[in-house]
Amino acid sequence: MQIIKHPNQSQWSEILQRPTIDNSTLFEQVGAVIDEVRQHGDKALRDFTLKFDGVSLENLEVTKEEIAEAEQNVQPELKQAIEMARRNIWKFHSAQQREFSEIETSPGVFCWQKSVAIEKVGLYIPGGSAPLFSTVLMLGIPAQIAECKEIVLCTPPNKDGKVHPATLYAAKVAGVHRIFKVGGAQAITAMAYGTETIPQVYKIFGPGNQYVTATKQLVSLHGVAIDMPAGPSEVEVMADETANPIFVASDLLSQAEHGADSQSILVTTSESLIDQILEQIEIQLEQLPRKEIAKQALEHSKIILVKDIEEAIAITNAYAPEHLIISTRSYMVVAEHIVNAGSVFLGNTTPESAGDYASGTNHTLPTNGYAKAYSGVNLDSYMKKITFQQITPEGLTNISNAIILMAENEGLQAHANAVRNRLLDI
Repeated sequence: MQIIKHPNQSQWSEILQRPTIDNSTLFEQVGAVIDEVRQHGDKALRDFTLKFDGVSLENLEVTKEEIAEAEQNVQPELKQAIEMARRNIWKFHSAQQREFSEIETSPGVFCWQKSVAIEKVGLYIPGGSAPLFSTVLMLGIPAQIAECKEIVLCTPPNKDGKVHPATLYAAKVAGVHRIFKVGGAQAITAMAYGTETIPQVYKIFGPGNQYVTATKQLVSLHGVAIDMPAGPSEVEVMADETANPIFVASDLLSQAEHGADSQSILVTTSESLIDQILEQIEIQLEQLPRKEIAKQALEHSKIILVKDIEEAIAITNAYAPEHLIISTRSYMVVAEHIVNAGSVFLGNTTPESAGDYASGTNHTLPTNGYAKAYSGVNLDSYMKKITFQQITPEGLTNISNAIILMAENEGLQAHANAVRNRLLDI
């Protein structure tokens, strides 16, 4: 990890840069995939699955028999863990339901708002080297609470043409209606436009590699919504002399093992803590099955020494981390000043991995600085708000002059006439 001591504010922008990739041809590549899937549907999906996943599939949809078989292959202990996570995620997200009462904005003018579930949603679950069944819960359970009418899930198959049993079991627990063995840019395209087998959805959720992210961005230009722009995962730990170096090292490594393009940042006010944490990273790294991946991520990860907590807060808000762990003496006070972060973890006994799995909050969060403007996935992500209004004759009379004057001054005479004609009939 690169160590940077007392950087000037003018250096922050450069220091806080995320790992960059050459994406000059990225949109061209995924654009070709989009065109192919739109033109050839399921045939293109099968061709791409053979090309990218190395397996030839006749049926793209997971069958009920496969789901039943998967349920039998998940260990009881893991089922219990998934149930605890499901229960906590459900409890946290169901509490986000809100009623909006009718408001009388002026005498006789009544306005209200109604939350309506997005009817059709698509969930994307990456395959890769680890089965992300926890993400199935994070995306599926809020959709279930929102009562979306159609919840479909796409995930790439393994070399045997199967989906990991825990992923299928989590999908059943989370209320997913249909599951398809399709991954990558082709899966996003299929959900965005529909094929013979995969239904078109109205909004697409889920993480993925650079190709998945680019495809989500492209299809969002043509009528389908996406949850958020997303990139490689990241964590920042803010620590003072009260932080436990063993805990901090494990938090930095837990993010680094996600992928070679992940980033771990330590912002600390304690110079003596740095060597202790680096020593712990070396010790713990050697015990990790994914240590080679973590090593690559640590190459572009950083330790930043700052003069005080105020500067630590400022640099944190400038970075806008996906995950922020505050391991300081007065962490609740510090947290009050955080305005840019995806999800915040407070105190030495609150690891980021709790939010990844079972505390109840959602782990699908804005990365790459998007936490300055985006929220993580929540119940509202699956809802749309429709406003209603009802105006009595008295109410229209009360606001008519304002409407007419504003409409005429914008040069929109028909708008003004829509009011005048009604006044003549009142």
